[in-house]
Amino acid sequence: MIALILALSVMLPKPQHAPALTANDLTPFFDGLVPYAIRRGDIAGAGVTVVRDGKIIFAKGYGYANLAKRSPVVPDDTLFRPGSVSKLFTWTAVMQLVQAGKLNLDADVNTYLDFKIPPKFGKPITLRNLLTHTPGFDESIRDLFVEKNNQLYPLRKYLIQRMPSRIFPPGEVIAYSNYGATLAGYIVQRVSGQPFDDYVATHIFKPLQMNHSSFAQPLPPKLARLMAEGYTTASSAKPVPFELVEAAPAGAASATITDMAHFMIAYLQGGRYDGGTILKPDTIRQMFTIQVQPAPAMNGYDLGFYQENRNGRSIVAHAGDTGVFHSDLHLLPNAHVGVFMSFNSAGKAGSVEKVRTELFRAFLDRYFPYSPPSETTIANPKGDAARVAGWYQSSRRSERALQFVYALGQASVTARPDGTLEVSALTDPADNPLRWREVGPLYYRQVNGQAHLKFTTDTAGHVQSWTSDDFIPVFIFQRVNGLKSLGAIKPMLTCFIAVLIISLLIRLGAWIARRRLGLRLPLAPADRWVHLAARIGAIAFLIALALWVTALSGENSLLKSSLVTELIVLYVIGLVAILGGAAMIAEAVLRVAHGPGGWLVRGGEIIVALAAVYGIWFFAAFGLVSFVTNF
Repeated sequence: MIALILALSVMLPKPQHAPALTANDLTPFFDGLVPYAIRRGDIAGAGVTVVRDGKIIFAKGYGYANLAKRSPVVPDDTLFRPGSVSKLFTWTAVMQLVQAGKLNLDADVNTYLDFKIPPKFGKPITLRNLLTHTPGFDESIRDLFVEKNNQLYPLRKYLIQRMPSRIFPPGEVIAYSNYGATLAGYIVQRVSGQPFDDYVATHIFKPLQMNHSSFAQPLPPKLARLMAEGYTTASSAKPVPFELVEAAPAGAASATITDMAHFMIAYLQGGRYDGGTILKPDTIRQMFTIQVQPAPAMNGYDLGFYQENRNGRSIVAHAGDTGVFHSDLHLLPNAHVGVFMSFNSAGKAGSVEKVRTELFRAFLDRYFPYSPPSETTIANPKGDAARVAGWYQSSRRSERALQFVYALGQASVTARPDGTLEVSALTDPADNPLRWREVGPLYYRQVNGQAHLKFTTDTAGHVQSWTSDDFIPVFIFQRVNGLKSLGAIKPMLTCFIAVLIISLLIRLGAWIARRRLGLRLPLAPADRWVHLAARIGAIAFLIALALWVTALSGENSLLKSSLVTELIVLYVIGLVAILGGAAMIAEAVLRVAHGPGGWLVRGGEIIVALAAVYGIWFFAAFGLVSFVTNF
């Protein structure tokens, strides 16, 4: 994997002067990178297209659309699933209706709904919030994908039944939301009077001559036969069935790379493609204007597009992922250039993520070479480095269910002795942590690179969050302190598990010894029940933790249909564990107060009781007994 990614950056030399961006240069450039990348990354196939000045100047397929049939990727015919790039069609539809005066970006979304988003924080959610991922919703995963056609149900039902909690005031925190995009698509459906997929087909696909594109699920037969198979890895050679997206406006499109080129041309040419029009130039300029930033001077959200500025260029973009399809769309409006790429496999160890990132950066370095300006490290960076060090969690998370899962995804910021930082979530192509040096107050520059890292504070000067332009700004990382930080969870949970196992082994050894000696534990009948409940509680804690790990391991574990049933079982076991934990505490109190056993036994009981207190807190604090199934 390391060799694969490094190859993307060094196989072709970075020119001092940009070569002409033409088919004659693009063909050897991509031919020298993509086949090697997908082969080493264990990716079945890919499609790449580049547009410039209103024309497709490059479109080519690599690898296979169908491994069993050895079918090649054909730019004009092979359909990929662009995943969340589909949202750009939803945002386009919204802006068409805004342009027509039928929608107001700053009106309460409830104005357009036949159900209500409950009030909270004293501020309504607006369409502008939805387009910038700032409505404040927590993550909503259940039914995002379904497994069978008959499990798809109407958007309205989905939006009501799977309505997420609101954890941030509208307009204040970027927290990527598939639910919010689906809500916008339903508003398009309501206001236009057309089913969402019909609206997009009529008002976007048709005028742009995107004749091989659709939101239909399943695809109509004439398109279904052109659909690329999706694979976890090429070596598995086992295709994943056509993925069904219940939250269709957030990610259900299917399209060829040539059709996606038409879409890019329209956005780069004032809303027009070959006589067809989807938006006015002023509307597109508005969509390419910054709306929210996670921190000053950092990439943020325009309307629907996010900023991806790099190499001194203004870039707007959107990525998309299903379980097996992975895509990127990049527009350089000032250069009138667009790049779209899509892959039909996640690849070995998720290699596609690095492949697509480094492939686009190699493209930029070749055709838009850049020497970043010099920025001097501040004189005394150690104080700020110590100040920002700690643990941070993504704003894209749930606080009603599966909190343990999101806690495990926390990122660490580590201060090095020289005052530079390392951030676990920010790595180089070989997965080594990048280093960051402070060039302004809480503002860091990548060592030997051009990216920046910025920390924000509250009014009292306490560090609140960080963001970086080394990755896309679909979320920010917010500080976590105390027992909920991963730095505390790891040692505390390890000690908790160790205490339970050791105590159970000691109890088992004592029970065996008493059996052999014909002795009985000198406890009153009521105390025996407490003793038994305490042992059941310790076992239940261990079983519950093991089953949580098992249930949530593997690819797309949060999307599997069996997860709801598994969660209910886990919640019940967790409840048994908590009740048993209370018995562990009660037993410790009884043993310390009345015996039997000396100071060593009583000290051990106190340790077990403290472990039980932590276990009860942990299961409650991280939702392991929440009985929430709308996650």
